[in-house]
Amino acid sequence: MDTNQPAGEVQEPALDVFQRMFRAVELVQERLNRACEALRSAQIPYAVIGGNAVAAWVATVDDGAVRNTRDVDLLLEESDLPRATVALEQAGFVRDQVMDPIIFLDGPAGKPSQGLHILLAGRKVKNEYATAAPHVEQAVELNQKRIVELAALVEMKLNSYRDKDRTHLRDLIQVGMLDPDWLARLPAPLAPRLKALLDNPEG
Repeated sequence: MDTNQPAGEVQEPALDVFQRMFRAVELVQERLNRACEALRSAQIPYAVIGGNAVAAWVATVDDGAVRNTRDVDLLLEESDLPRATVALEQAGFVRDQVMDPIIFLDGPAGKPSQGLHILLAGRKVKNEYATAAPHVEQAVELNQKRIVELAALVEMKLNSYRDKDRTHLRDLIQVGMLDPDWLARLPAPLAPRLKALLDNPEG
């Protein structure tokens, strides 16, 4: 034991903290790539949603403004879920039968926080949401992945409106992808939320 170490000081872990940080980002990208390729190969329509979709849209304007995310969120049609389950399990994911929403763990020992989070298209995530989740057809292809359309993504983020959702919306505002013209396109319950962010984009 190093008796010269100040009390309460954190000892350096065996694995460099920066290596762990970079590896965590790589693993999210690897899961996303593996899941999308499995669904594409099985010809199952899907859309990337959540933080990865925000990052993809932001990167079309300014890749230096991209924010990392630990989540892999995908949109599927409910009728495609049985086929998607087979395809994802063949790619090494394991469906968690207990969790709601639907989660595919990355292997038998995977953690829910590090799995695939599946939303069903055309359904409201919560009853109080103003709009339902989009359909998988509401997607564009970016770099061989199907990414949910920007308008649908913005509605999803405004419906959820958690801290991370507001942060993602501010990222889109800061790269010029959202402006006051958007307010007229949104349902009445969602427009005031976007206006509040446009009025105070720094948070």
